[in-house]
Amino acid sequence: MVSSDLAAGLPANVPVFPLAGVLLLPRAHLPLHIFEPRYRAMTEDALAGDGMIAMIQPRDPSSAEINPELYPVACLGRIINEERLEDGRWQLTLEGVIRLRVTEELPLRHGYRSVQADYSEFVDDLRSFDGAKSIDRDALLAAFFRYLGGRGLSTDQEAISRLKDEPLVNALAMACPFYPAEKQALLQSKTVMDRAEMLQALLELSSRPEAANDDEPPRPN
Repeated sequence: MVSSDLAAGLPANVPVFPLAGVLLLPRAHLPLHIFEPRYRAMTEDALAGDGMIAMIQPRDPSSAEINPELYPVACLGRIINEERLEDGRWQLTLEGVIRLRVTEELPLRHGYRSVQADYSEFVDDLRSFDGAKSIDRDALLAAFFRYLGGRGLSTDQEAISRLKDEPLVNALAMACPFYPAEKQALLQSKTVMDRAEMLQALLELSSRPEAANDDEPPRPN
């Protein structure tokens, strides 16, 4: 279901790859290693078609179900690099295109899941980020470096600081090991500005002394 000319040509039905804690955002790149038979089939079908796959998260990461309940919002990705290994596995890179809302799950195809997609509320994802609406870079970077320091980690601060606003927010949101529900909240943030504010709040929450020795940040109340 597409309600804008800007979104014309996007697939109405999309294969989905459920991975807990894995986030894809518009214009960001995500490397994937595909090894399960059903997702190998998904990759082959996508490459034979429009080259699109949506990344989505299961609601309950601990579920033992083969096809657990999914969150209602995903991100459509375009395969921009692919390599098939000798044993049939795939190395892929997805580029985020636009978020979507799941309106219906479709019957299984070759063991993998597909959904009917509605892009209407996320059409702005197809427009470049307005650089005039700058984020609070200094506060975000300070929160990120405190977060790393509290865990005894380090990074190339100069390289991170050189990133433009949207790539900076995308990189930190995708790389930080937040809980799946927190990753989903970042995905569903309406704008890049909103995502930056939520990201800063999560980093600050995770930098509290009581969270310093945790592998993951504390769950929000």
